[in-house]
Amino acid sequence: MAKEKVQEQDHSEIYDLSNRVARSTVAVVDALTQRGAFKGEELSTIGQLRDQSLQIIQLAETYQQEAAAES
Repeated sequence: MAKEKVQEQDHSEIYDLSNRVARSTVAVVDALTQRGAFKGEELSTIGQLRDQSLQIIQLAETYQQEAAAES
C-alpha cells in the first residue's frame, strides 16, 4: 500500500526545477565556450555536460506535455 502511494506522488516540482537548472547549464556552457573559457582537453567533458542537460530538458518537456494532456 505504501508502495502505491509513492508511485502516485506528483513529480512536477522536480521536473520543473531540473528543467530550469538544465537550461541554465546549457546557457552557461554556451556563453563560456564562445568566450574561449575551456581548454581543449576539457571540451569533451563540457560537451557531455551540455548533452546531459539537453536530455534533462527533453525529459522535463515530455513529462509536462503528458501531464497537460492528462489534465
